[in-house]
Amino acid sequence: MDVLHHLATGFSIALTPVNIWYCFIGAFIGTLVGVLPGIGATVSIAILTPFTVGLGPTTAIIMLAGIYYGAMYGGSTTAILINIPGEAASVATSLDGYQMARQGRAGPALGMSAIASFAAGTLSLILLMTLAVPLASYALRFGPPEYFSLMVLGLTIVVSLVGRSMAKGLLAGIFGMLLATIGMEPLTGQGRFTFGNVDLMAGIDFVAVVVGLFAIPEVLENMEGPSLEVYRAKIRNLFPTGEDLRQSGWAMVRSAFVGFFIGVLPGSSGAVAAFMAYNVEKNLSATPERFGSGAIEGVAASEGANNAAVSGAMVPLLSLGIPVSAPMAVLIGAFMIHGLRPGPMLFEKSPDFVWALIASMYIGNVILLVLNLPLVGLWTQLLRVPYPYLAPGILVLCLLGAYGIRNSFFDVGVAFAMGLIGYAMRKLDYPTAPVVLALILSPMLEDALRQSLTISKGRLEIFVTRPISLALLALAVVSVILSLVSRRRGVRPSGAFGEKEK
Repeated sequence: MDVLHHLATGFSIALTPVNIWYCFIGAFIGTLVGVLPGIGATVSIAILTPFTVGLGPTTAIIMLAGIYYGAMYGGSTTAILINIPGEAASVATSLDGYQMARQGRAGPALGMSAIASFAAGTLSLILLMTLAVPLASYALRFGPPEYFSLMVLGLTIVVSLVGRSMAKGLLAGIFGMLLATIGMEPLTGQGRFTFGNVDLMAGIDFVAVVVGLFAIPEVLENMEGPSLEVYRAKIRNLFPTGEDLRQSGWAMVRSAFVGFFIGVLPGSSGAVAAFMAYNVEKNLSATPERFGSGAIEGVAASEGANNAAVSGAMVPLLSLGIPVSAPMAVLIGAFMIHGLRPGPMLFEKSPDFVWALIASMYIGNVILLVLNLPLVGLWTQLLRVPYPYLAPGILVLCLLGAYGIRNSFFDVGVAFAMGLIGYAMRKLDYPTAPVVLALILSPMLEDALRQSLTISKGRLEIFVTRPISLALLALAVVSVILSLVSRRRGVRPSGAFGEKEK
């Protein structure tokens, strides 16, 4: 009953006109930056934090939090329409969302994206209210061995995303891991594979890689011949059918739990949560061969999980003062600017603020649902633009995004180089999904491995003598076995991340 009383107090604060207005502004800006590749929630929160100094602490954080979860939704729009994820967390959405668009079902894909985001986001907020303190204390048990095992579990998803050829898929994953090793070695600070280039010391930027692997090959392939029919099609039936909702109902529920619990863990992200939820649905499906070819439950799982991860990330931030992701690290700085110190005492010293923030996230989910379904019509106007005119705009927008993260023309060059590599991979039928997944997980895996071996003085037993680590490794084995069984049943995924059928 205390939770309901606190939540009612939170709603009484969040529903004031000024807080609703700034919640709307945050959700709207978040959607825009999610749509635009390369800008992202982290940069947007950092840019706008100084402009919130004149606002009250509650109003300011409500707006900045709205940018974060709004960006998680916005990235799905261009991922579905033009196969360019606006956010890393929307990369998994491209697997089936873009394929649905190519089949003339962009409307249901966009509608399901909004509905799944709302449903999973709302369910994850209920989990946030009821499990915040217990889950935060449990997350403290995760040391480097547990994080290593979690990343191993994440990398097993590569097996289910390898496409037609296991060898080509694994080679693509290894390529992603090699890209992740470029830059400064995490413990000693020495350069690896930099060849004396100062720009390479900072590593390969993820956004530049995603832009290169997605946008440039897509433009080049579509410029080879007539525009795809999907680009000319009129978008109808934004609301999914009853059959679509039946297929996706449990996917939304499961993705809420997967996204929330992954979001609680430091070092994880919406992208990791989306991939894991997608993999869960594929392994549980009676027809896993549909995934990668336009399965609407794949869209529901990935979009639900990346939104639920936002609520999960709030658990360690509010309860322990631990930012588990880059946007949360920037957000904790905003807390400090406004005289708030996240941590165990925050619930006691500023309960009105905490519960107003949680209540505002409920309101923000409703705003996003009401706001973005009408806005879908605006974005679908892109589909009526002749592709020769649309392509240069897509390239300029994406390259600006690649430049904007670090203000580096070197990253623009990386995007072009990865574009050519991605184009060659498509022609040779190499999947790009393993590259992206390995690039996300490999740095975290390496850090956890080194720290674990330092703790154990080089003994590998540390990974199997700790119960949580052992359980995660066992799940990794189960994940690989399920994926291999699916392949032996004759399942051959058509192509990952929107790659075309040959």
